[in-house]
Amino acid sequence: MFLNFYGFFKINMAIRCCTDLVGFAVQMTEMYCRNLPLSKDLDVQESMYGEELLSMTCNVLVQLFWRTKHVGYLLEAITVLELGLTVRRYVWQYKILLLHLYSYWNALPLAYEWYKLLDVKNILLETVSHLIFPQMLASSLLVDTNDLLKGYLRFMDDHFRESADLTFLAYRHRNYSKVIEFVQFKERLQRSNQYLTAKIEGSILQLKRKANSIEEAESVLESLNKGSDFLDISSDIRSKKLTFNEDLKLRPWWTPSLDKNYLSGPYEDISHYPKETADEAKQTEAKLTSIEKRSLLPRMIYLSIQCASSSTKGNSNVNGFDSKDFSELKSLLESYSKFLGFPFLDAAELVISVSHGQKSLEEFSSNLIDWINFAVFLNAWNLNPHETNISDRHTFPINWQVLCRLLEKCISEKVNSTKPLLSSPGADLSILIQLVTEPLSWLGLIIQSCVRSSLPSGKKKKKGGPSDQSNSQLSNTVKESITSLSSMIDIVAKWLKEQIDRPIDTDVDFLLTSVHGEENDHEPGKVVKILETLVLSVDDLEVGERVNRAIRSWKPVDVARKIVTAQGTALTEFFDICESKLKVLQTLKGQIQV
Repeated sequence: MFLNFYGFFKINMAIRCCTDLVGFAVQMTEMYCRNLPLSKDLDVQESMYGEELLSMTCNVLVQLFWRTKHVGYLLEAITVLELGLTVRRYVWQYKILLLHLYSYWNALPLAYEWYKLLDVKNILLETVSHLIFPQMLASSLLVDTNDLLKGYLRFMDDHFRESADLTFLAYRHRNYSKVIEFVQFKERLQRSNQYLTAKIEGSILQLKRKANSIEEAESVLESLNKGSDFLDISSDIRSKKLTFNEDLKLRPWWTPSLDKNYLSGPYEDISHYPKETADEAKQTEAKLTSIEKRSLLPRMIYLSIQCASSSTKGNSNVNGFDSKDFSELKSLLESYSKFLGFPFLDAAELVISVSHGQKSLEEFSSNLIDWINFAVFLNAWNLNPHETNISDRHTFPINWQVLCRLLEKCISEKVNSTKPLLSSPGADLSILIQLVTEPLSWLGLIIQSCVRSSLPSGKKKKKGGPSDQSNSQLSNTVKESITSLSSMIDIVAKWLKEQIDRPIDTDVDFLLTSVHGEENDHEPGKVVKILETLVLSVDDLEVGERVNRAIRSWKPVDVARKIVTAQGTALTEFFDICESKLKVLQTLKGQIQV
């Protein structure tokens, strides 16, 4: 009896809190509308009276979404900001809020458009780019991400060159304080966490984009000194004292840092936010470890390709692959597993256990992509038959079948757990995207290397020998792996096709219904109704021709359609990636000798 009463009391209090917040949002919106005539004679670039009221309204509506998980509140928050930017497109606070709301709702093309409209230039690229970098790096928008990274790195490299000239000029004029200032500023930027991350991720992105052609991927690796360019970063990073120049104060309250988003978790009482309780030292350590791990990837990809080629041809000196390269791959795997928090053998055993179903994928924690990358490279290392000490290999019998079983498990679980994007804001599509564009892509390169090496080289070979039998077995195994990999990617492609083929009008109606449903005190729609009334009643003489024209051009249906279209664009980009990989695998299947 008491428990039932207590539960009813909590629900009643929650409804009252929501009602109060809705009332506050309504009040702020009405005040904004009443203040519009005050800005009638202002220039378009001048701040309008009451602009901050829409930011406050947005924040309240986001909090309501956090409490209730009702998409209507999220849509209202977005429509409020879109109206504000329709009236005056120079309010950077609105753009930042929209950027984060759109990226959270998997409408990343829209988020990227608003980031570009921030018109971030010069040194602000170092302090502001964190608003969009993480989302883009984990997305299917590979071309846009490449443009983003190129623009940032171009500015940084140009700045370093100009800094030398400015330092010399200051020295000539005997302005020694400026000399010291320029030198210290340059050193700070050179040790920038974001700068190192952009350089590493830029190279990995090139490998992602070229992964359908082993020749093009090898060309990228050659430009990176066979993937070795970043190994020094991994070994020296802790002695450099990285700088973190991101202006985190620009971020909305619900995502105070790059790896934190309150909206993705359960609601917490308002008294608990926005204080960040995470240990700053732990956050810094996590960033360092991430850079160390990622800096190893290009070299590991190169060595894995070489190892696959050597195992197929049965000659450890083919294409320059020798025992030193093999030892290096083993050493890098040991370093990589250490960054994952496990000794090499323990990490390998965990991979095997998860693949066999003895342990769940949850054992990989939040490092799923890193663990699957490790498994792919571990299998490549295990292909080479010329290891002098094979005792370790019996400890963890990883092979193509074990690896493919692990990948199938990951893909299946992620596809089944990924909810429809429109009705489930915050659905983590990025993990699925990274699985396809990283470990599955690296495995594709390894398979391409095996197939290429198994093709006739123009010289007659003796048939029937041990090497020929071994190659035949490997060819069969590789062919089975191609079939398995194709099946995995096909599962993702079919799921994407189902999402993409949904009628746009149906999805738009779903969104509009979320703000035009039943009228009561704890349901969304009241703010949108006020704005729709404003559109119908706005007077040219009262607010001015420009504002009147802008307000009348705003429609909630257009906002809803933009969200649906942007999600569709991101999904289509991902679908195209999957389709291109399926075509490559089909070609490889026809080439391989049985």
